[in-house]
Parts: sequence; structure tokens; C-alpha cells
Amino acid sequence: MRNFQEKKGWRNVMQSKPALMLLGIVVLAFAWSVVGLVGKMRETVKNKTIVEDKIAELQQTKEKLSADIEKLKTEKGVEESIREKFGWVKEGEGVIVVVEDNSPNQTGQEPESSGGFFSWLKNLLK
Repeated sequence: MRNFQEKKGWRNVMQSKPALMLLGIVVLAFAWSVVGLVGKMRETVKNKTIVEDKIAELQQTKEKLSADIEKLKTEKGVEESIREKFGWVKEGEGVIVVVEDNSPNQTGQEPESSGGFFSWLKNLLK
């Protein structure tokens, strides 16, 4: 009988308001921790994608640089690089520079301006 009363006493303690409030606070603390972990997990996933993109970009850069190094190991590649960067030419060669004309009037005609009614009237009386 005493064993039964001890169990009943323990049940009374666990079902008391202070014990239930303490248990509720503990549950809320765990829930708050889980919410914080979910936020950190999302941030980690974003950072992971950023790092993966950066790794892919660096791989492309590495491949390009490796190709440039292989190209510079040959005499023709060195010559091409020097010509491209510094504009050097061999003896007897000439350099041709192409210059584009950016003027708006390439036909030789005056551009028609839309100056309004008075400009139209002035042009009409000419």
C-alpha cells in the first residue's frame, strides 16, 4: 500500500502547477533552440551554394590559366602574347590601326532638327 501511495505522491508532484510550468518553460526553450537551428541551417545552405559557385568560377579560372601557361611554353605562344600585349612587330612588318568614324552625319547632309513650329516656318520661308 505504501508503494501505491508513493507513486500517487510522485504523480501529484508532477501534475502540480509549478512542475507543469517548469516543464512548459523547458519545452519552449527547446522549441526556441530548434527554430534557431533551422535559421542557421538555411543560412548554411545559402553559404554552401555561394561557395560552390565560387569554386566553379575558380575552376574555370584555373583551366584558363593552365591553358595560357601551356600556350606560353611554346615559342609561338610567347610571340603571340607579346604582340597582343605590347603591339610589337617583327622587322619589316607594319602596324595597321583601324579607326572608326563615330560622327552622326556620314552622308554629308545636314541633320533635320525638329525645332518646333517656328523652325518649320523659318525653313518654309527660306
